[in-house]
Amino acid sequence: MSDDNKDLGNDLNDMLDDAKDNARKAGDKISQKANEFSGDAKEFGRNSQEKASEFAGEAKESAKEFSDSAKETFNNVSGENKKVLTGILAIILGSLGVHKFILGYNKEGGILLGITLVGIILSCVGIGIIVVWLTGLVGLIEGIIYLTKSDEEFYRTYQIGKKPWF
Repeated sequence: MSDDNKDLGNDLNDMLDDAKDNARKAGDKISQKANEFSGDAKEFGRNSQEKASEFAGEAKESAKEFSDSAKETFNNVSGENKKVLTGILAIILGSLGVHKFILGYNKEGGILLGITLVGIILSCVGIGIIVVWLTGLVGLIEGIIYLTKSDEEFYRTYQIGKKPWF
């Protein structure tokens, strides 16, 4: 029986050696695949960083172009465009005096804005609601007047003649 035990022990050692070799081969394959994956991940990271910085550069360039275009458009507003712009702003935001600021009437715009703010503060008393409503009515009337005038008449009256009210 001892020969049988030795044969079984030798067979067991052979099987363990085979298992170790197979495990070593599998470990080598896993290590190789991990290195390949790591290299791919590093390459992907470099490509992502390059693409992100390229995208950021393009975004900054687009924003600068948009900003320059907006400034150029605002500076080149003609009489007709200011007429439509101020008319619509007077109707929508008339109580805040925005249309007065667009036309360059800073004092009158400040007066409308100040009266509206005082009206908002006094709205808890009740009279403030009437004040805000009246400044909004002034803006509505002026907006309608601006939009119904001809381009030449608007330009002469409000941009050259500087007529501040109605």
